[in-house]
Amino acid sequence: MDEIRKVKSITLWIFIVPFFALNACLILITQFHDLFPNQENIIFNTIPYIDGGASISRTARVFPTYLIFKPAMFLTSYLLIKYWIYNKKIISNLDLKNKNLNKILFFGIGSAIFLILHSFFLGIKFDFVSYKLFRRVVILLFVVFEIVAQAYLVITLYKLKDKLLKFINVNFLKLKAILVSTLIVVAIAFIPIISMPGNKFIKHALEWNYFVGIIVFYLLTFFMWKKE
Repeated sequence: MDEIRKVKSITLWIFIVPFFALNACLILITQFHDLFPNQENIIFNTIPYIDGGASISRTARVFPTYLIFKPAMFLTSYLLIKYWIYNKKIISNLDLKNKNLNKILFFGIGSAIFLILHSFFLGIKFDFVSYKLFRRVVILLFVVFEIVAQAYLVITLYKLKDKLLKFINVNFLKLKAILVSTLIVVAIAFIPIISMPGNKFIKHALEWNYFVGIIVFYLLTFFMWKKE
């Protein structure tokens, strides 16, 4: 199927583009301080994956890091939309009346739209409490929609795996299932910590690692689909 070739061709970029952007912003703001006209924006000595010394938005919302982060997220969002459309076509070719088709497309494209909104408003300041709440809700909805879409897709592919044996490596499908299950369990387990004030270092470390976990899903997708 031509859609399989297209999915495989873009999934690696869905991982590489945001991963590179995320860590490029981190390296710039912690190591190349002369690039920042406002020295209040620079950060010293932190590996946020471990110590939670800074949030993702803290590293990406200022000049010049937003020049990397925003275009990268817009490109990632575009690729995500294409990814979920291609997956719907793949499943349609195998099971036209599959009950999860519309759910996969709704939550998948929805997650991309929320990522666009988050990236667009990142760094834009309005002195309204409702605006700050809006930004938090947008990023939360991105995560929720993304995980739900991934879960529906994995469940659907598992049910169709007998028809896909010549197209996929089942071991990587299992890894995807383990990854999504882990992301769901972690999200539920950390709800009390996330919802309570304080614990900012734990929240920041969770944010960095969780985002990488989300995009690793697409790296596993690249290896799951066979070349031929």
